Amino acid sequence: MVEQASGDEGEQHSAERQLLSAAAAGDAGAVQQLLAAGAEPASGTGEGVTPLMLAAESGSTEAVQALLDAGAPWHAQDSQGYTAGDYASGSRHRAVVQQLLNWAVKAELILGTISRREKKGAAPNRDYLSSSIRYEDGKLMDEQGEAVMMDWEAPLMERHAAAICAGGGDVLNVGFGMGIIDGFIQQHQPRSHTIIEAHPDVYRYACSQGWDKRPGVRLLGPFDGIFWDTFGEHYSDMHAFHACLPRRAGRRFVLLRPGGVYSFFNGLAPDNMFFHLVYGEIARLELGRLGLETTYEPVPMDASAKEVWEGVANRYWHLPVLVCSPE
Repeated sequence: MVEQASGDEGEQHSAERQLLSAAAAGDAGAVQQLLAAGAEPASGTGEGVTPLMLAAESGSTEAVQALLDAGAPWHAQDSQGYTAGDYASGSRHRAVVQQLLNWAVKAELILGTISRREKKGAAPNRDYLSSSIRYEDGKLMDEQGEAVMMDWEAPLMERHAAAICAGGGDVLNVGFGMGIIDGFIQQHQPRSHTIIEAHPDVYRYACSQGWDKRPGVRLLGPFDGIFWDTFGEHYSDMHAFHACLPRRAGRRFVLLRPGGVYSFFNGLAPDNMFFHLVYGEIARLELGRLGLETTYEPVPMDASAKEVWEGVANRYWHLPVLVCSPE
């Protein structure tokens, strides 16, 4: 019994090594044969490199599809944090990138794997609202040392403000934070400027800066421009907020007027470019179902210097470009 099990295990390892080699060569026929013979599609090297990553790097859409159909996880990461999408992008195989993106979006809309992973690592909304926060050196920090907001975001906030104030009228910002975007909104002199802030410490700070005494802040919707930038919520919370934006049958109240502009801080999956693309596409599709047309605008950001993140427990942005989303 022991000898037979050992032999079976050796054969399985051999099949998996062959699968890795076939995937790296982009040999779709060999990949299909090995999978049909029982090779594990999610197998990998000691560095976490999977057959799907190697197939994506080879540029073979047929091999990639065979592995996806067999259950290879599209969101698996190697020891450096790279996914199959990153392997395809790094090798400039655009067709494979699009193939993986389409598959990932479909999977997420059905299963929501990323959102569950994100939820495990993020602070529950209730915990954040009951915790203390502090303002220091161009940062808003929570009691765990996580940065809620930082002043390097100012150029991005300026662009968001310009987008949502383009039509004038009434503007809503969900999440005051450091008030960066609110300062830019004021420069556009909207007819009214409403701020929603749930954290009591942030609310008190906003009042200490005189925001509760500024003119034109009492009107409560609908709005011509809306910006969403909260902390401690998950994508599911933003998804629920999106459902309140447009006019729909049977609803008497809507947040966004016809022709209005909605934008949000696109911090979705900020650690990995491919995950970031997947979430952006999911948001675009979901907003499209609500009758909102979505465009993304890349904004080059430089937050790479070590001193920017000094004193911050975990860096919340790692990518060279931040994509904002004026709808």
